[in-house]
Amino acid sequence: MQLTGQIKKSGSIMADTTNVRLDRIEEKLDRLAEAMISIARAEEKLASMAKNQDNNHERVNKLSAKLDEIEKKVDENHRTVCLINKLVYAALIAAVGAYIAQML
Repeated sequence: MQLTGQIKKSGSIMADTTNVRLDRIEEKLDRLAEAMISIARAEEKLASMAKNQDNNHERVNKLSAKLDEIEKKVDENHRTVCLINKLVYAALIAAVGAYIAQML
């Protein structure tokens, strides 16, 4: 009878130890699952950021092309304005010259 009691105590101690071990393993698995979820979220954020960066890069390229076109138009307008200025000065000088010629 005493041996049977010792076996029961030994079995219950082993069961308690096994339960404690299983609880620890379960906690570790829960932490691993949480870590995997965090990693998946981080990967999703990185993918989203990469997509946004690609979109922004494309937009900057389009804006750069538009800026190049605007720069060409500004250069053309500058040449036109310079030519108009020269013509106005020439007309003004001719008018002043004609006025002075009539006065003399």
